Amino acid sequence: MTERSIPHADDDRITWLNLRSVALPLANPISDAKVLTGRQKPMTEIAILIAEIETRDGHRGLGFSYSKRAGGPGQFAHALEVAPNLIGENPSDIARLWDKLCWAGASVGRSGLATQAIGAFDVALWDLKARRAGLSLARLLGAQRDSVRCYNTSGGFLHTPLEQLLKNTELSREKGIGGIKLKVGQPDWALDIHRVSTVREHLGESFPLMVDANQQWDRPLARRMCRRLEPFDLIWIEEPLDCYDAEGHAELVRQFDTPIATGEMLTSPAEHWEFIRQRGADFLMPDAPRVGGITPYLRIQTLAEQAGMSLAPHFAMELHVHLAATHVREPWVEHFEWLEPLFNERLEIQDGRMRVPSRPGLGLSLSEQVAGWTVQQAEVGQRA
Repeated sequence: MTERSIPHADDDRITWLNLRSVALPLANPISDAKVLTGRQKPMTEIAILIAEIETRDGHRGLGFSYSKRAGGPGQFAHALEVAPNLIGENPSDIARLWDKLCWAGASVGRSGLATQAIGAFDVALWDLKARRAGLSLARLLGAQRDSVRCYNTSGGFLHTPLEQLLKNTELSREKGIGGIKLKVGQPDWALDIHRVSTVREHLGESFPLMVDANQQWDRPLARRMCRRLEPFDLIWIEEPLDCYDAEGHAELVRQFDTPIATGEMLTSPAEHWEFIRQRGADFLMPDAPRVGGITPYLRIQTLAEQAGMSLAPHFAMELHVHLAATHVREPWVEHFEWLEPLFNERLEIQDGRMRVPSRPGLGLSLSEQVAGWTVQQAEVGQRA
């Protein structure tokens, strides 16, 4: 039996796609350690790639991917180039369609911008499948829980003065958020220790606290900082080294009691597998849009769980709350309110946990503001 002759339970077909490139403005320029070292400029907006899919039978799906600081126009261009490959296809064949789109653009790679562009389609196809079943995405995939632990990052960036940082932690706790993450990695590491010490004292000994160095330490400094941070009983130290240094991260995992987290910058299951194989993290942090959507994310999740690793997906809480609900081990989800203006719905947070929406699919619809932020838009195919 050939691939094309495999019988399907339904015979619906994709007839129309709508792509948008959206420039989502941020309220304040954002700085982390990569800015202080001169490697990047402060971030003022996020490029969002939005895909809407419609079928002959009237089923619809909504998906998105994103890029920070650079890559938005490239993602849109690549997505538009490969989009015609979906027209006439059965939307249920998600894994096969991911491979089809990936190989359609394989000459520019099977990771990075190429797969991030098709990630918006993949998310939309899963959203469509769950909506058609009348289930939330988490329920469709197989939920382990109806809420997940969450921590806030957006209030702890390096550009934030210490006094405001302490106010931000209180605001997060008042919202019901269950953990706080601070950015570290300043040229003067003593300032990092002072900020962490002050926030730890402010929060108390038991409140979950994480730090994130955004890849800005070399191996000797990472060892020194991990040693100095041990007394603060952190949930994890994130990206202490370059994101591709699996061996160096593995050494830190073996040497220190404080857990090590990394993985947000990796863009394929193959890159994550190197960290899983070398035990280069206690918490692996895949990002579904960055790895190409839900389909490759699930492959990473299976590999990590088989290896005994915990997961804490990066950013995009509106999507990752569903995926985290399916993890075998209790996960953490990162609370970032940055994407909220894109959607009409809001996630519910209470007692340190983020509730999984019960609405079909992702449970999201685009807000009216999206039209004003759209910089490019294209349709492929024809609406039924």
